[in-house]
Amino acid sequence: MFFKKVKKEKEKYQVSEENVELPVFKYHFDPLNTGIIIKENIRCEVCNSNKNYKYIGPFYCIDEVEDICPWCIASGEAAKKYDGEFVDINSCEVVDNKEFLDELIYQTPSYIGWQQEQWVSHCGDYCTFINYVGWKEIKHLSDELEEDLDLLRNKLGLSQKELEESLINNGTLQGYLFKCLHCGKHRSITDCD
Repeated sequence: MFFKKVKKEKEKYQVSEENVELPVFKYHFDPLNTGIIIKENIRCEVCNSNKNYKYIGPFYCIDEVEDICPWCIASGEAAKKYDGEFVDINSCEVVDNKEFLDELIYQTPSYIGWQQEQWVSHCGDYCTFINYVGWKEIKHLSDELEEDLDLLRNKLGLSQKELEESLINNGTLQGYLFKCLHCGKHRSITDCD
């Protein structure tokens, strides 16, 4: 009996070969780099398989779901099983193609924001999330991001100098950088704690 229990515990943490390569997410450029997918041994609550990567971002559903693997996000099985969304549909800019919206909310790992995460679009499609940023990380893109930065300055009543001093990665005023999949233009949004 003891050896069966030990064997069962060993099996619990054995990871399948499928975990070698993460799925590619169209709207989240590098979820390992952004930290929304972490390396951790889990038993995925969707596919009931041992996996060595875990999603730690928002998942909007009725159930409390702790362990979701990236493969079940990419396939749409997690959203289907729990009737949930990874990105809040009401926090997405409007695009004409419903397939783009479905892929974003049901098959894309989100990111973690201070308030409600938002997703921007460009060229009729959603942009891919690049990373969390402050002024230091985006100042070289200031001309390209001028429209988004103007909106932010006007909304918060900030001068350019105040924006540069306040927009700090992991700070009170947090930036989020996106990139258009079609023309390569960067977009940026912010929120406050």
